Amino acid sequence: MDITLLVKSIAGLVGILGLLIFFFLYMQSTKSTKRVKKKIKQTKEVKKEESLHLDDLLAVIRRKSATTQELSDTLDQIIKHYGKIHPKLGIRTHPDFDIYSEILFRICRHPNTNKDIIIKFDKELEKLNPEYVQEINEAISKGLNSRGF
Repeated sequence: MDITLLVKSIAGLVGILGLLIFFFLYMQSTKSTKRVKKKIKQTKEVKKEESLHLDDLLAVIRRKSATTQELSDTLDQIIKHYGKIHPKLGIRTHPDFDIYSEILFRICRHPNTNKDIIIKFDKELEKLNPEYVQEINEAISKGLNSRGF
């Protein structure tokens, strides 16, 4: 066998192997871009749902420029997704109740709140957590008393 034929055969096989590797990598990149696009769509949908995180909802309540409608919608979301407070630890409240106490306090002190918002949130929170009725009433009393009318 002639050496030039052997070199030409090896060069041809290397060329074919290069083309196969190129097509393999090209197909992987198109699949990954499709996956990335699919993940981007999924993350956009998840971000809409994640906006219901309690810290985000608290940020709306803490904002003094939040409108009455924003407050009402935020409190509805809190009741819907985070309305149930963990059970008491004996006679002590669960540490997570501090968050709800802050919500009640801030709602009472917010400049764009009204009695309907406060009463509605109070009633729904008491209905979902009957063992915390006294603590809820105390938090509302502290918030209303701190308004300084």
